[in-house]
Amino acid sequence: MKTSSARPFPAIEKQMTALGQRLREARLRRGISTLLFAERMNVSRDTLNRLEKGDPSIAMGTYVRALRVLGVEKDLDKVAQDDELGRKLQDLKMPVARKPRGSPERSTSSDTESGTENHGHKETD
Repeated sequence: MKTSSARPFPAIEKQMTALGQRLREARLRRGISTLLFAERMNVSRDTLNRLEKGDPSIAMGTYVRALRVLGVEKDLDKVAQDDELGRKLQDLKMPVARKPRGSPERSTSSDTESGTENHGHKETD
């Protein structure tokens, strides 16, 4: 029984199409035929054709095998390697350092700069 999956967002479809095209171009640059590439990946030529068109129903493992056959599987290690957004969100959840209880209050530099420091003299009206 075949199940239908939800169609991806248009931006994801574009990315998948572009990935498939890059894999196809890498295969062609290496002079590998579709028959040989499919054999090395252990998939049918139909599956390879769908992969090169960016079909989102192709399993991730199949894409990884394609990268491996092409000798560019290390490129996969770069995916989400620099998770800037994730680190920022994680930092927001970190506890804020608190002042120890009972520590004496220190005057801030803004008190000195504004001239509110009285150096032990009483203010007169």
